[in-house]
Amino acid sequence: MSRAHALFVSHGSPMLPLEPGSAAPMLQRLGARLDGARAILAFSPHWMTRGVVLGASAQPHTIHDFAGFDPALNTLRYPAAGDPELAQRAAELLQGAGYRVALDAERGLDHGVWNPLLLMRAQADLPVVPLAMPWPLDAAGAWRLGAALAPLRDDGVVLLGSGSLTHNLYEFHPDSKTDDATVPYVREFTDWMRDAVARGDRDALLDWQARAPHAQRAHPTPEHLLPLFWALGGAAGDAAELFDGGVHYGMLAMDAWSFA
Repeated sequence: MSRAHALFVSHGSPMLPLEPGSAAPMLQRLGARLDGARAILAFSPHWMTRGVVLGASAQPHTIHDFAGFDPALNTLRYPAAGDPELAQRAAELLQGAGYRVALDAERGLDHGVWNPLLLMRAQADLPVVPLAMPWPLDAAGAWRLGAALAPLRDDGVVLLGSGSLTHNLYEFHPDSKTDDATVPYVREFTDWMRDAVARGDRDALLDWQARAPHAQRAHPTPEHLLPLFWALGGAAGDAAELFDGGVHYGMLAMDAWSFA
C-alpha cells in the first residue's frame, strides 16, 4: 500500500454542499486522489474539547451543527462507517507522543468533516474517524499534533485537515453570492500563504499572525486555519500540491493542498 495523502481542504460555509461553486471540481479531483486509501482521520475546528479526543463510533451520525442556513442542509447525511480500531491506533500514537487521550464512542461527524466529503467522496466508501481540536491550540501545537499521527499514512490512512484559508464571517452578507468579486485583502493573504507553503517556510508559517498581510482580518479567530498546520505536521516534509478552489462570497478562500 502506498503512503496515503495528508490534505488540507477549505470547507467554507455550511452552504458548501448546496452552493459548491468553484470548489466543486477541485474537491472532486482531490477525492479521486483517495482511491486506494483505507480510511480517513479528520480534524475540524467544529469539534473543540479541553483535551485530545477521538471519535470511536462504528457508525458515526451526521451532525447538523449550524443554524440560520437553508433548511435543506438538515436533510443531508454522510453515511460513512467509523473505525474504532483506527481510533485506538491513533490514540496509542498520541499517547506515545505525550498526549492524554480519550475516546468518544458516541461522536458523529461535524459539518467541517462531512461538508467537503460530500463533494470529495459522495459514495462514503472510506471509514472516517474524527479528531477533536484540543483548545487552546496554536499553529505550533497543531503542527506537533499532526506530526504525531504521520505514521498512520503508511497504513493507508488519509490525514484530512478541514478549515478555511480565510474565514471572516463578519463580512458575510445574506445577499452574498459564491461568485462575488474577491475582496483585495483576501487575495493578498492567500498569495502570502501559498508562497510560504510552497517554500516550506515553517518559521514564517508558524508566525503567520505577525507576518501574513491582513492576518487579523482574514482570521479574527485562528481555529479555521489551524487544520492547515495540522496537515503540514502530518505531511512530514512531503511536497505540497496546491488546488485552487477560488473564493466564495468574495471573502472565503477555498484553496486546498495535498501533501504526498
